[in-house]
Amino acid sequence: MTDQSNLHTKAMDFLLKTSRTFFIPISYLPKGLQEAIGAAYLCMRAIDEIEDHPDLPADTKVTLLHALSELLGADHREEELQSLFEPYKDFLPEVTLLLSDWIQFCPPGAKAKVLESTKEMAEGMAKWVTKDWQIHNEEELDDYTYYVAGLVGVMLSDMWNWYDGTETDRELAIAFGRGLQTVNILRNREEDAERGVNFYPDGWGFDEMLAHTEHNLTLADSYIGEIETKEIIQFCKIPLELAKATLKALKEGKEKIDRATVTEIVNQVVEH
Repeated sequence: MTDQSNLHTKAMDFLLKTSRTFFIPISYLPKGLQEAIGAAYLCMRAIDEIEDHPDLPADTKVTLLHALSELLGADHREEELQSLFEPYKDFLPEVTLLLSDWIQFCPPGAKAKVLESTKEMAEGMAKWVTKDWQIHNEEELDDYTYYVAGLVGVMLSDMWNWYDGTETDRELAIAFGRGLQTVNILRNREEDAERGVNFYPDGWGFDEMLAHTEHNLTLADSYIGEIETKEIIQFCKIPLELAKATLKALKEGKEKIDRATVTEIVNQVVEH
C-alpha cells in the first residue's frame, strides 16, 4: 500500500499532467476537499481515457466500461480491477491503470459518492461508444454531455455537501459541467471531425452551438450564485471564467487563450 503522503504527491502530479485547467483550482482547495475532488477527477479521467482511446476497438471499450460500472461498488476489490486491466496494460495509459490508487486517495466519507458518479459515467460512456458518438439533435447532445460532464457537476455538488453542508441545485450543477464541455466541443470541432466524431446536432453550426453553450454558462453563474463558501466559489469560478475567455477568443477567430491570459484570470479570481 502506498502511504497517503506519497499518494498525495502522485495524485497531484497526475492532475498536473492530465489537466492543467483542473489542477489549478484543485491546488487551491483546503485539505480534505482537495483530496476528494482530486481523487474524483482522476477516477473520471481514468475511464475517460478508455472512451477516448485511439487504438482500442469499440467493443473492447464497451466491455471495459461495462465491467468497470459493475466493479466500482463501495465493496470493490483492488485485485478485480487489476485483473480487468491486465490484458490491456500495454495499451491503457497510466492514469487508468492506477485507478485503484485514486480510489484509495479519496477520503472515506466522500468515496461512495465518487464511485457512484464514476459508475454512472462509465455506463453512459459505454452507451455513446456503441452509438459511435453520432449526435443528431439537442436531446442527444444533452444526453452525451450529461454523462461526460454534467455528472461531474453533480459529483462536485455532492462533495460540497459532504464538506460543509453546502446545498446546490442539481440541474444548475449539470448545466455548469455541460457548459464547460460544450466550450471544448466548439474548440475541438476540426480535431473531432478528423477522428470521425460529430457532437453537433443536425443543422447546427458554430452559432447554434455557441448559443447552447452561452445558455449553460449563464446557468453556471446561477449555480455559483447559490454558494457561500469562498473556497468552493473560487474553485468553480476558475474553470468558468477560463471557459468564458475561451469563448471570447473563439468568437474572435483564435483557437485558444494564451498562458498569460490564464494566469491573469486565475489571479483575478483568487484575489477577489
